[in-house]
Amino acid sequence: MALKVIISGGGTGGHIFPALSIANELKQTVPDVDILFVGALGKMEMERVPAAGYPIVGLPVMGLPRKASLKMFKFIWMLYQSMSKARKVIKDFKPDVAIGVGGFASGPVLKAAVKAGVPAILQEQNSYAGVTNKLLSAKVRKICVAYPNMERYFPAEKLVVTGNPVRQNLLLPVDREKALKAYRLEAEKPIVFVVGGSLGARSLNESVMANLDYIAESGVQVVWQTGKIYYKEMLERLAGKQPKNLQAMEFLTDMDLAYKAADLVISRAGAGTISELCLLGKPSVLMPSPNVAEDHQTKNAMALVENHAAVMVKDADGPEMLFREAFSLVKDEKKLAELAANSKKLAKPNATADIVQVILNEVMKK
Repeated sequence: MALKVIISGGGTGGHIFPALSIANELKQTVPDVDILFVGALGKMEMERVPAAGYPIVGLPVMGLPRKASLKMFKFIWMLYQSMSKARKVIKDFKPDVAIGVGGFASGPVLKAAVKAGVPAILQEQNSYAGVTNKLLSAKVRKICVAYPNMERYFPAEKLVVTGNPVRQNLLLPVDREKALKAYRLEAEKPIVFVVGGSLGARSLNESVMANLDYIAESGVQVVWQTGKIYYKEMLERLAGKQPKNLQAMEFLTDMDLAYKAADLVISRAGAGTISELCLLGKPSVLMPSPNVAEDHQTKNAMALVENHAAVMVKDADGPEMLFREAFSLVKDEKKLAELAANSKKLAKPNATADIVQVILNEVMKK
């Protein structure tokens, strides 16, 4: 009988891309594996997962409201519905193992799996553990983490330091000529990519808008991913003011080409992005989001800064400092080479394969 696997979670690219990497690696290792994704209705996984060739079931789940309000009643009702649907999915699909990658859907699915006696495994991408993963940690078999010292949040005996999975296409050789052509860029001028995550980042976008004249005069080519939420607004605000050397895009689908073309990347400090930057040895200026639990993006960024593998600019300093730092750096070949070499030393290129091995080991023990 084929191995049956449920992968749950999503909400942002930071959860979805690692989940798809795990699925693809499983498929490569066990060709007849049967994989079902479970995500949150209305979230981006409901589009991205089918586009990658996998079936997905959506749960009507939402995040826990930060403040006491009427939304709490809606949250409780939707959680009840999601738990009920998750139990049905587990009963009907009969998985051999369930994997949670973080995001709203992980909680109900892994809870239902554990209750049904199905081995469950968590994959925590950040240096700080989310509430759902902390609650689930007592019940799951193993917890794959990207950073050491995670026993602060999880039972030490369940931890396996694997690193974070990254998109496999990033590991394939890419021709720089092709990358430059894809983004209509000139090889002889410096290139900076601004990437605010799959949904975008308001303050990164505002930092771009505050520096349009500076960008225009810089001689640096800038490719800017605004994110889905902000794209229309940014285009409207750019009307009549957009420098010729600035390209605004909703979403960069070919990140392998984008990374190859870029001399420097400006980005948030999400765990997935940092793993990709290290894997490719890509110099970066990181502007951590302050709107995350326990300020974990700053902790992610500091892991690179302390190893001379990236430069960090505080969110509040973005409009004034971000592009001054970035443009000074992109013209300093010696410093770029130092950041590139040091970031590469922090990479864990076998993370996805190691996670799949943990999964298969737990299935064997079943």
